[in-house]
Amino acid sequence: MTTDSADAPPSARVRLPSAAPAPAGAAVRPPRGPARETLPPPRPGRGQRRRAAAPLLAADALATAGAAQPVLGAGTAPLALGPMVLGLLLLHSRAGLYRLGPAPSLLGALPALLGRAAVCWCAAAAVLGAVRHAPALPPAPLAGALAGLTTLVCGARALVHRALRGAARRRPRATLIVGLNPAARQLAAVLRARPEYGMRPVGLVVAGASAVAGAGEPPGDAGPPRLTSPQDITRAVIRHTVRDAVFTVPPHRDPHTAALLRRFIDQGSAIWLAGAAATLEGRPPPSAGPLWGFACRRLDTDPPRHGGAGKRALDLVLAAVALLVTAPVLLVCALAVRLADGPGVLCREEHLGRGGRGFPLLTFRCAPDDGGEGAGAADGGHPSRVGRLLRRTRAAGLPRWWNVLRGELSLVGPAPERPAAAERYTRSCPEYGARHRMAPGLTGLAQVHGLRGGSPVVDRARFDNLYIDTWSWGQDLRIVLRALARPPRRAGR
Repeated sequence: MTTDSADAPPSARVRLPSAAPAPAGAAVRPPRGPARETLPPPRPGRGQRRRAAAPLLAADALATAGAAQPVLGAGTAPLALGPMVLGLLLLHSRAGLYRLGPAPSLLGALPALLGRAAVCWCAAAAVLGAVRHAPALPPAPLAGALAGLTTLVCGARALVHRALRGAARRRPRATLIVGLNPAARQLAAVLRARPEYGMRPVGLVVAGASAVAGAGEPPGDAGPPRLTSPQDITRAVIRHTVRDAVFTVPPHRDPHTAALLRRFIDQGSAIWLAGAAATLEGRPPPSAGPLWGFACRRLDTDPPRHGGAGKRALDLVLAAVALLVTAPVLLVCALAVRLADGPGVLCREEHLGRGGRGFPLLTFRCAPDDGGEGAGAADGGHPSRVGRLLRRTRAAGLPRWWNVLRGELSLVGPAPERPAAAERYTRSCPEYGARHRMAPGLTGLAQVHGLRGGSPVVDRARFDNLYIDTWSWGQDLRIVLRALARPPRRAGR
């Protein structure tokens, strides 16, 4: 298995000016090596507002228990109360009553709360009647229980909403707004004027054709700055510790907004749809209120799974075993290169890895004029007889197992790319930059489909992003089997 083309999203490799280091509040830990100015690794789940759901869960549970205690009686309450509360909370969760928006609505959620409470009470009454071999609860106690539950739920949720608004007003979250100027600037003005929504706009992201069309428009005196390049977005994310991204346009409208969406999701930001984008994507949950006339809903998406520690542990084991097993072959190849082509056995060429960080990709030197240890073009020069044999048998890429052992490569992933080529590809394909979300690999989904250095960059980026978005152990196994089954190639790496 060899790497044929390379990966590395320079969109993540955005350089920050050396004179303006990130503030301490951003908590940025710069990577080592030449790519110290790159965006830090993503922290999945950083933008999740899960803490806001816990008080609502407690409020609903306490309100249900308080309303049920007088009706069920002292003898039945301990047995029936637990399953009843759990069932009601599950029904509320399925209805989206704990997926709060920036402006949670009590009255909007009340019909859904009462409907599910009535279903749960009727089911509980029927079960209790069957267990006690007695008639079910009469309508009057059921109506009283529902009335008491309504009063308690409304009071408890009103207190929680008030506390959440106060906390949002005191500590608003830095927010980027993505979209066209009129709607985006109106929404930014609303969020600045109403801090109880808990969002503090720090930039307007204008992507694709919109950035070019609106390049001559004045940014405005009071509005947030316009961000039209990956460099601007990276600076804003690091400087303000951005937690939320609000799309006023459909996030899958064009490749530029789709690439932005992938980037924000991978950084762990909460994604919100506002205005026309919210109405086009579906109906918001009943607990999500509008943003001062702007429809608002959260885009339900989780950061893609990349294998994490399990994938890294497997890479370590396989790399260690491969280096031990192939040690005699490595020694023979190194000796053959040394005798045939002179000093300098390995070629170290700069490639880009996860997060746009550079690393030296190791291969055996295949041409006498490659330059040896400090080579910068592994394909340069004319291959010698030994070099042609190493390439034909795939032995030239065996030193890359050392890159896998160091964590710079993985067994399966996007192909690493040279920095100059990656910058060129990112300018021509907006989604190419999203390939940096995973460490590059010895083989990958694009490679086993025959997409190598000469293939269209759009196709390679689509296959690589598909692999990252749908990662699984089974998919890795299928890719490895297909790579092993491919016959050796006569040219290239």
